[in-house]
Amino acid sequence: MERIVRILPYDPAWPVQARAAAEEVAALLGPGCLAVHHIGSTSVPGLAAKPILDLMPVVETLSAADRCREGFEALGYTWLGAYGIPGRRYLRRGCGPSETVHLHIFSPENAADIARHLAVREYLTAHPEEAAAYATEKTAVAAAVSGDWDAYCNGKEAFVRELERRALAWFSAACPDFPLW
Repeated sequence: MERIVRILPYDPAWPVQARAAAEEVAALLGPGCLAVHHIGSTSVPGLAAKPILDLMPVVETLSAADRCREGFEALGYTWLGAYGIPGRRYLRRGCGPSETVHLHIFSPENAADIARHLAVREYLTAHPEEAAAYATEKTAVAAAVSGDWDAYCNGKEAFVRELERRALAWFSAACPDFPLW
């Protein structure tokens, strides 16, 4: 099924849906789950986004997550392995228009990736003008590529890398004691 990017206005139901999905994920992962963070654009109040929740479970070890693969698949997730980021387990729930959740599972060994995701969320929340600029960029790129998923990701990559750089610099100074898990 073709994956088409749709950017929608912020929906206040997203945090509620994310909490429910996070509870389900934490229950499946069990005591080895240290945290489940709501990340990505749907986690930033007021930010336009693809209507797909990004969750970042942090687990004691990735092997603990690997042992839950069948459980995730029973919940409708597709297991995609590292999917380009070493030390991550990436899963998608649904496909095409019915795609609802992306999981980015990390262990504390990947503290830099965990911090990167949290830094962007916190930075965009604290800087509404940056969130507005990101929404403008995402909307423009999605329109320019007629919703083509891969072209959309490639089209906003330079913007996102620069956003991550600013967010990490701000986060390390403004939030030095922020809990990663």
